[in-house]
This record gives sequence, C-alpha cells and structure tokens, in this order.
Amino acid sequence: MVVQANTILEETRWLLGLASEHDFIRGVVGWVDLTDPRLATALDEFQRHAKFKGVRHLVHDEPEVNWLLRADVIAGLRELSRRGIPYDLLLRPQHLNIVPGVAERVPGLRMVVDHIAKPPIAAGIMEGWAEDLAAVAKIPNLYCKLSGMITEADPRAWRAEHLRPYVAHVLKVFGPERLMFGSDWPVCTLAGTWKEVLAAFTQSIGPQPIEVREKLLGGTAERFYGLVR
Repeated sequence: MVVQANTILEETRWLLGLASEHDFIRGVVGWVDLTDPRLATALDEFQRHAKFKGVRHLVHDEPEVNWLLRADVIAGLRELSRRGIPYDLLLRPQHLNIVPGVAERVPGLRMVVDHIAKPPIAAGIMEGWAEDLAAVAKIPNLYCKLSGMITEADPRAWRAEHLRPYVAHVLKVFGPERLMFGSDWPVCTLAGTWKEVLAAFTQSIGPQPIEVREKLLGGTAERFYGLVR
C-alpha cells in the first residue's frame, strides 16, 4: 500500500502507474483537490484503476485549523462518500476535536486517522490528545493507523517503551478491528529503519493473540481499503 506525499494530481497518476507495474503494491491512497469543482472528473479518471483505494490531504499543513469543515471541503468529502472512497485524516492533536463535526456532516464516509494524530511523544504528553482521540474513536466508521510515531519521539534517543503508553491507549479505544499498522516509510528513516519501526510496533503492542496481530498487520487494512490478495 502506498500513500500520497504531495498535493499534485501527477503524483497520484505516478503512484497508480507504479501499482500497475508491481503486484506487491496492492493499493494507492492518492491526492485530489477536494475543493475543485472538477473533482468528479479526477475521481472518474482514478477510479478506472482497480488499485485506487483512497484519498488523503495534508490537513496539518493547512493554515486554517477548521479547514476540514469548510463548505467546499465538505462537498468534496460527500463526493468521496457517494463513491465509497475512504479518506485518510492526516492531522495533529489540535484537529481531532473537529473530526466529529466532519462525521456529522458526512455520516457515510469511512475515515482513518493517520499516525495516531501525531501526539507530542518526545515530550511524553498525552493530555488532551488522549481524550480527543477517545471521543473520535466513538465514531463507528472511524479507524486509526499505528504509524508515524518514531518521528514524533526523540529521533536520536527513542525507544519502544516511549511509544507504549500511546499505543496502549489507541488499542484500548479503537480495538484491533479498527486499527492498522503503517510503516510511514520513507519518512520513518528520519528516525529509524523500516525494521526498527516494525520491531518498535511489536514491542509496544506487547504479547497479543495471533488473530489480533493479523488484524493489526493487514486484516483491518484489507477490510477498510477493500484490498484484494
């Protein structure tokens, strides 16, 4: 599964091209301009590719904290919902309290919070983030990704034990049925290797039944994105 990094349609086309060439890429979460009046045209193009599985936008880079609640953005999200296309929420903690408002306005849209909403792991702070994430987890069609954590910790001195309280909270409020692992490669290489990310995930979730591990490491993502083996 590959996920967008840039806010240009050309990147989405490039990722879909890679997915057509490589069987190991089972899905693409690309970018579209949710505010574009021609959004439907772009989605028509991308949905012709069987591996187009979702949309993401760098919400945390928008200067307007309530960007997701803008009327033109909501209209775009409703178009995704109408087509059954899920949406990745790339947020920071200050955006979590607007997610229920999005869910109210677009109740049929499946959404997933990327990188557990980037809490300040390096500072060891959970207050605020923990409560807001728990409120978001009450939304039935809202999922979460255990990803992007080591770059929010101290990049030179992080250990799995620093991640454990955050992972435990996310697992508690979402459960494995709505939780999925993500490597955040290649961004993760700013703080560690892919293997270190996977090892940190394994250590931070602690001993789990095999069926829980299978959901976290692929089963939930397969259901959420409609991936085909």
